[in-house]
Amino acid sequence: MMSVAGVAFGATAKDRPFGDDVLAHPLVVMFVLVGVALLVIRFVLRRPVPEIIPDRLLLVGCVVGLVAFLIGNWLAVNLRAL
Repeated sequence: MMSVAGVAFGATAKDRPFGDDVLAHPLVVMFVLVGVALLVIRFVLRRPVPEIIPDRLLLVGCVVGLVAFLIGNWLAVNLRAL
């Protein structure tokens, strides 16, 4: 999920669809949505998130999302140039 979201948000990052503010940058919006999704999981299952998803996998997911964002951003910029 993080890789798909990262590529999708990275592909639209150049256009700044949420505005020009720092907090409206697509990378920040992506991680805010990830945080909201983790809170939803926590409240729906009524268990702490680390019991469901180990801490290391959460960290790996964040790194994968960041790398996917950069790849999507790179692809969007270079494919538009063609």
